[in-house]
Amino acid sequence: MRRLPMPPRTAHAWRYGAALLLLLGSALAHADDRWQRLDDFLQASTGPGRFPGAVAVVEHQGRVAFHGSWGHADSAGTRPLREDAIFRIYSMTKPVTSAAVMMLVEEGRLSLDDPLSRYLPAFADRQVVIGGDLAHPQLAPSPRAITLRHLLTHTSGLAAASDTHPVATRLLTAADVDSATSLEDAAARLAAVPLADAPGTHFHYEGSNTELLARVVEVVSGQPFAQFLQQRIFDPLAMRDTGFEVPAAQRGRVVELPTSDDDGRLRVADTASARSPGVRLKGYDSGAGGLYSTAADYLKFARMLLDEGRGNGRQLLSRKTVELMMADQLGGFAPAVPSQGPGEGFGLGGYVVTDPVARGRLGSVGQFGWSGAASTYFTIDRRERLVAILMLQYLPGSERPLASPSTRFYNLVYQALP
Repeated sequence: MRRLPMPPRTAHAWRYGAALLLLLGSALAHADDRWQRLDDFLQASTGPGRFPGAVAVVEHQGRVAFHGSWGHADSAGTRPLREDAIFRIYSMTKPVTSAAVMMLVEEGRLSLDDPLSRYLPAFADRQVVIGGDLAHPQLAPSPRAITLRHLLTHTSGLAAASDTHPVATRLLTAADVDSATSLEDAAARLAAVPLADAPGTHFHYEGSNTELLARVVEVVSGQPFAQFLQQRIFDPLAMRDTGFEVPAAQRGRVVELPTSDDDGRLRVADTASARSPGVRLKGYDSGAGGLYSTAADYLKFARMLLDEGRGNGRQLLSRKTVELMMADQLGGFAPAVPSQGPGEGFGLGGYVVTDPVARGRLGSVGQFGWSGAASTYFTIDRRERLVAILMLQYLPGSERPLASPSTRFYNLVYQALP
């Protein structure tokens, strides 16, 4: 089912005569045609052999310009997808964790350039892999300490990049952080892992950075991470369907999580949350990728960032803090640290568009956002006063994965803007 935007109110158009009404009607029809392209794309992207279903919402200039649901909540096509469906958002948890850290920074309880070891002493005196093999790695002392800024920007030196850092990657993999039973356990496992690079020298997207940030929030606040998020973000923003597990009574709203076989056919992924929708994605409150949410709930969080830290009548973050989160941090390192792709930098918890032309997509300089491993996406564009969210459930796998719809989705969103 789809819902296209309602035309703007024209209560005073009569003053300008019939000619203006005809002109306005033509313009509105053209605008609706542009949104119809997005609707058609989502309709064509869902169904047998494609993504089972999708939920999307676009808010522009303070009003919902486009929203709806397409397809089904399961690959068998037995459950029509509802707009209030619950999705595993995986790495879209990271910006939420970053916001939690910045709340403590605003309160003077943290500083971005504090060494991690101030809060987690086991991370003092880090070492860097300079050669050897898994059994006998060659290590050297790190020239500098890991800071909270390094963790927020994925420049701590922790890396899973097997092509360029095979020994460090295997050592990180051997720590088996995903099987930890608490954030404290996850941090203890990571404390034994040497770095692939000196902190502040390379960008390596790695969830372990954000798990350590979540543990710092616990240590400094004296609260379990889930409780901190509930009290400081979810409750104030009325994000009632967001959390690390789904209440039993609501688990029927959780979307199936498929992946692809080698022949391209969809099957349920081999994860605990795919087999039992609604259970924890990990055995602990994963700040890197543990949350469930809905498009409507995540819109509330993104809207808060768009509205300079204010949401649901409450000021959660200051305007300047949000500006800092959405500013490219990598260019501020000396020397600057390259990001993972052309036209993109990285802020405190998400990408920052630095050059839409080099990036090869429609957008704006300063646009901020991120995605989740199971095909969820969001972007915030302060210049256009835009939030666009696309929620699907699919884990890419095998040699014939479904192609990501995100680039086409965002291009169509920007093409539809007046």
